[in-house]
Parts: sequence; C-alpha cells; structure tokens
Amino acid sequence: MKNRPPITDRGLYLLLSAGAIIAGSLLLSTFNGGGEIPLFCSESIPEEFFPSTTTPLQLDAILHYATSQVVPQQSLEEITVSFDVLQSISPCNFLVFGLGHDSLMWASFNPLGKTLFLEEDPTWVRSVLKTSPDLNAVTVNYRTKQADAFELLNWYQSEPECAPSKSYIRGNTQCKLAITGLPDHVYDQEWDMIMIDAPRGYFDEAPGRMGAIYTVAVMARNRKKSGVTHVFLHDVNRKTEKAYGEEFLCRRNLKKSVGRLWHFEIPPAANVTDQNAKFC
Repeated sequence: MKNRPPITDRGLYLLLSAGAIIAGSLLLSTFNGGGEIPLFCSESIPEEFFPSTTTPLQLDAILHYATSQVVPQQSLEEITVSFDVLQSISPCNFLVFGLGHDSLMWASFNPLGKTLFLEEDPTWVRSVLKTSPDLNAVTVNYRTKQADAFELLNWYQSEPECAPSKSYIRGNTQCKLAITGLPDHVYDQEWDMIMIDAPRGYFDEAPGRMGAIYTVAVMARNRKKSGVTHVFLHDVNRKTEKAYGEEFLCRRNLKKSVGRLWHFEIPPAANVTDQNAKFC
C-alpha cells in the first residue's frame, strides 16, 4: 500500500478541492452564525461549532490530508465503493491488510468502530504510528513468496489442513496459506468488513496476497454473527489476486467491480464435512 506511484495531477486536484471545500464550509459557518460564533481563537467557541460526534481521529485525518501531498492510492471511484458500505454498517469491526497513506482515512470512516491494520514491515509500522499514534496496527509474518503463488494454488488442494472442512487459521501450521502467529484478538474477533490491499505482491520475493486471501475466506466462512462479511480485494488486474479471489472468495459472492477493486459479500458457510468440498 505504501510503495505505489506518486500522486497524479487529478488526485492533487481532488485533494486541493476537498481542502478548499472544508475550509470554505468552516468559514461560511462562522459568518452565517450572525456573529454568534467568534472568528478568532482567543474568544470562546461554542461546542456546537465542533459537533461532539466528530472524533479526534477524524480531525487528525482532515488535517493530515489537507496538508500532505501524499494521498490514498485507490481511485475515488474505488474508495467510494468501500465508503458506501462503511456508511451503511459503521460502527463495525474493520480489518485492513496493509498500513499506508490511506490508513487515517479508513479509520476515520469508522470512528466509533474497531479498525485494525495488518502490516508486514515493522519499521514502517513504527514510522506510521509515530505520526498517527491513534491507529491500531499489528505486524504480520507471512510464510509465502509471490514466486510460488500458482504452485501453492495447486498444492493446497492436496493438503487436508487447507480444506474447507477444516476451516481454521490459528495454529494451522500445515497449511502454508494460513496466516498464523497473529495475536489472539485478531482471530477471536468477527470482522464485518475486510480490505485486502497488502502485502506486497509485485515482485518474486514479496509475500504476495495468497495467504491474506485464503485467511480472509476462512474467517468469513466461520462467521457466527448474522449477516455477511464484506470483503474488498484490490489490484485484481494482477494474475495472483484475480486467481486467488476466484478460488477462495468466489465469483458468486462478487457484488461489485470498480476499477481494480472487487467487492464480495461472503455468507457464513454451513457445516462442511466433505473432505473433497471446495471453497467455491
């Protein structure tokens, strides 16, 4: 999520426009109050000027994106798909694979919910949390390499511990696609929405997103709460993301496709006992 091309002219224009709108709205609010809301900080500012529903994290996000030239790497159209879902289900439990320049944005979209980021690079985690300490992040150790993506896709079908009938992640060392070693609270929590935009998968030695996609599929199928798990998979223009998305998240669960983003709604799986059953 952090190693992407620099911001485009269109992205910079959208950022500056958003900043202008925010500033303009605040200024208009000041003058439309008929002098009741003071203009200068030396005077007391009524509480209603900053609604109590606005969290410090959201204010931090506004300040960050209004003053930074680095913006989220997804397109406005792609972000809108996830934003619309968050608007309908927030506050919710939101798990994001990847800690990047868009993390403050995602967390601020779910201010009263639980948002957790999973990141492969501990140095990058420390760097981001130094400037955004209110974010919650966990370091992940992946056991895969992008170069082995399609060999693993064939291998998992002959490994009983990877089968849907097993359907577990924590402690599943036999299945190379299962992400083990995370804190217990990651496994214990039922996630309502999951974004897969990491780890890196654009060179052979990178971990690739095979484990993330498999793990998310198992988590979603194991859901005990009512409703579906919303899963967003980014970079489906790449062969690995597309192939693993179709294998584990399933075309029948695909609800929307915008740009390089797929949105799945995955229902809980019924009791699966057939050792030969497939995910899709």
